[in-house]
Amino acid sequence: MNICVFLSAADLDDRYTRPAREFAELLGKGGHTLVWGGSDVGLMKVVADGVQEAGGRLLGVSVEFLAAKARAGVDEMVIAKDLAERKRLLLEKGDAVVIMVGGTGTLDEATEILELKKHGHTDKPVVLLNTEGFYDGLKEQFRRMEDEGFLPRPLADLVFFAEEPVGALAYLEESLGIQ
Repeated sequence: MNICVFLSAADLDDRYTRPAREFAELLGKGGHTLVWGGSDVGLMKVVADGVQEAGGRLLGVSVEFLAAKARAGVDEMVIAKDLAERKRLLLEKGDAVVIMVGGTGTLDEATEILELKKHGHTDKPVVLLNTEGFYDGLKEQFRRMEDEGFLPRPLADLVFFAEEPVGALAYLEESLGIQ
């Protein structure tokens, strides 16, 4: 399957890179394709390295103003004209979405896929990989939105919260009927 991963391009410490690399290795060993922002820096590089070294494919979607940071030697690289097109292409090319640790860009991508799912414009499985409790506050906010009637669908229909990489991939494979 093509797994779209939203994540940071920042250089992060081992508490974030280790689980990201573990997920990447599971993805690659499973014969899956990483669909990601195409950058060869920070956490994006860690994940791309792990997938490629484990035998998986790389499908990058970069953007014109970041093209100089795009990874060479990938199976496919698309250069979008702007961030909106990049996000659209990432979502189109992925069969499922995993949200890893990240900043405002990652949060923007995460909320967009959840909004599309909320309104029935996609049924792709979405996993939020809650490494080191990074998204505990967001999880609490989503639960409050659900409890107070802001979500027309149950939160569990929109996103699966995984605490470990193996649980994230298992959920995706089960959701898409892959054994």
